[in-house]
Amino acid sequence: MLPALVGENLPRLTRAIKLLVGDTRPDAAVVLADELSGITAMVAEKFTNNRTSEGIQKAVNLTVGGVSLGLEKELTLDSDEQALDYLVDNGAEAAFQVGFRLLRELAALPEDTLVGEYDQDPVYAQRRLRDIFFDLCLIDPNQNWDGPARYQQQLKQRQEVQAVVRLANWLRRHNSEGPVTDTDLNAEGVIALAIIFAVEGGGRIVARTGQKEFERFVKSVRKNKPDYEEGWAALVAAVPAQHHPVLLHRIDLYRRTCTVLQHIPGRTAMKTLFAELENYAGSELEADYD
Repeated sequence: MLPALVGENLPRLTRAIKLLVGDTRPDAAVVLADELSGITAMVAEKFTNNRTSEGIQKAVNLTVGGVSLGLEKELTLDSDEQALDYLVDNGAEAAFQVGFRLLRELAALPEDTLVGEYDQDPVYAQRRLRDIFFDLCLIDPNQNWDGPARYQQQLKQRQEVQAVVRLANWLRRHNSEGPVTDTDLNAEGVIALAIIFAVEGGGRIVARTGQKEFERFVKSVRKNKPDYEEGWAALVAAVPAQHHPVLLHRIDLYRRTCTVLQHIPGRTAMKTLFAELENYAGSELEADYD
């Protein structure tokens, strides 16, 4: 059986440089080489080590990745010729700045729905940027590279996380018992509480609760037997439309899988129900019992 053929997919900068052999524009190669050297020196100083050969080589590889990522963003066609035209007309520095801006914006997006005070720390933010820079742009100029595809994948994932965090923050600000202002955030926990408590009806938004309030809630649901769907419809109506995709997805998930909601109508002990609630809400529960 013959091995599968692997298509060549070198970094865009490498592919553009190869076209310089037949390019007739005066000094194009010299100017490009000078610009790339300057970018490499800056990267070595800020991100690797400009005093060792290993540090300089990493800086070269990072420069190739950064410029190539910027080119992929700027090109209107899948064209190496257009990439070379961009480099000659606008400069490698412009392409690198575009690529690095993409990385900076990516690093600013939340990676996880558990958000803490450290996420706003400048030192931690710089470390996140460096990690993403190395992850996506540390490439051998003469080997295949899937950086743009991985960038798009990470961007999509982080935008989805950001949508969850934004919904949770909205719910916290509109908590019926008053805004929740803690720095630490368990976004999934906030959304879980809002969806679970919404089944009681009445339009209340619950983004933080404790055991006493949960016991009251369970007794009310068992006594009044509210229509869960009506409660969820009221919650959706109260939340701005931009948050509906996340909210509706979570409502559907809890409609099918939430053990707390499944067990409330039965005879499950309150202690057991609260333990199950902890699995959903986590750190968003208050310890209100002595």
